[in-house]
Amino acid sequence: MQQRIKTFKSLSCAASAASFLSVQAFICIGIVYWVIAETLHLSGTGALVLGALFALPSAYVLLTVTRMAFDAETDLANQ
Repeated sequence: MQQRIKTFKSLSCAASAASFLSVQAFICIGIVYWVIAETLHLSGTGALVLGALFALPSAYVLLTVTRMAFDAETDLANQ
């Protein structure tokens, strides 16, 4: 198992990188949702169903981005 550096600095850098990348991913996912909803003229229930379909992949992307940022910032080779 690889050793990780878990200091306040490395964890705060990981949190900053994860939040930055998560916001970027959230904006991209939101734009795709908006384009599909407007193209199909969805409102009310249809928009909620489309949002539910986007929820699981969005959560996966945000979890992956957070994991990647943590791995990158706490890696011994990056210090």
